Amino acid sequence: MPSVDNHNQRMIPPELPKDEALRQKAVEKYQLLDTIPEESYDNITAMMAYICDVPISLITLLDQDRNFLKSHHGVDISESPREISFCGHAINAEEDITVIEDAREDERFQGNPLVTDFQAIFYAGVPLVDPSGFKLGTICVYDHKPRKLNQEQIRALKAMSKQVVNLFDQRYKNFQLMSLQEQLMGRNEELKKFAATVSHDLKSPLANISALTDMIENESQGKLSEEAHLYLTHLRSSSNQLRRYIDGMLEFYKSDELVGRKVEKVVVEDLMRELEEMGFNEPNALLKFESNKKQVRLNKAAIMQILLNLVVNGLKYNSKRDRLITIKINANKTMNHFEVSDNGDGMPEQFMKKAFDLFSIEGRKDRKGELGTGIGLATVKKLVESLGGTISVESKPNVGTTFTFDTFNA
Repeated sequence: MPSVDNHNQRMIPPELPKDEALRQKAVEKYQLLDTIPEESYDNITAMMAYICDVPISLITLLDQDRNFLKSHHGVDISESPREISFCGHAINAEEDITVIEDAREDERFQGNPLVTDFQAIFYAGVPLVDPSGFKLGTICVYDHKPRKLNQEQIRALKAMSKQVVNLFDQRYKNFQLMSLQEQLMGRNEELKKFAATVSHDLKSPLANISALTDMIENESQGKLSEEAHLYLTHLRSSSNQLRRYIDGMLEFYKSDELVGRKVEKVVVEDLMRELEEMGFNEPNALLKFESNKKQVRLNKAAIMQILLNLVVNGLKYNSKRDRLITIKINANKTMNHFEVSDNGDGMPEQFMKKAFDLFSIEGRKDRKGELGTGIGLATVKKLVESLGGTISVESKPNVGTTFTFDTFNA
């Protein structure tokens, strides 16, 4: 790093910009100071050295008391004192490019060690201007002899200054996204803990309410009025509905854990057999399946949860005597295409637009007389999208509903 000694007393150090405090904050927000070399910046300085036919090309950031070289083509130093920097003068200039054809003849650089010791004779620098108008540093070129730049070289320097700032801004946006992602992950973890705590704290009193309701009903046979029996029925129904909400919310927030499971080869017949055992414990319910392959690659835990939710949904909202669920799988090297169809009651057209929204319910009761929670289909969508896929629904009243979704199998 060049040092400042007595032989540079005649030089004129660059003045600090009037907005220096704000400019310094703008530099620091990109978190580039003291970072290691990066290929994306080094490629630019190498290209500018070639285009301008010079031995040295730099991308610099003006720090408080130094000129940090984010990329340095043709020199080994990574910083120099700000008071001797050419770039310090360049960011103060009103012009959009500063060209010094022979620094030995410029009074600002008389005795400057960059000139006397490093033979920095020619300089051309374009400020790196951020979207707020702050000049962060420069992209610049040096030569050891006097020279000029042609118009094509000047245009190239100006164009590359914008490209460098674009790289800076992309870096800053990436930091913002990472910060936002960390915040969201933190909030999601808090919600998971909250859901688990609430479910634990509520399930016990809900169980007590249900037990007390049954006990009162059993011990008061013939003693309660019809109105009192109706109250107990409402109490039991409300307790069951709240318990379903709690279970659904736990399932929704735990769905991320299923996505983290590995993709594995699964025999389709085994998958359907397990699904039938879990979801078909009612009479007059039939599961049919079709697949173009005997084995498919998939995240078994997540796919089972998706299919189970859709199968249970198809059975619940089906008032017909004979209920049918058909599952079709069409797999290729990269994707699995699923269709889950039922012959149930169908959905109104206006509801299909919000069917996958959390807590969105149609308002009608299922075959057991219970209202839905609006959580099951939201969980399905969350799982499908977490697996890199999309899901859609088609439905006709009194004909049935078909859910179609794709997932990656890699």
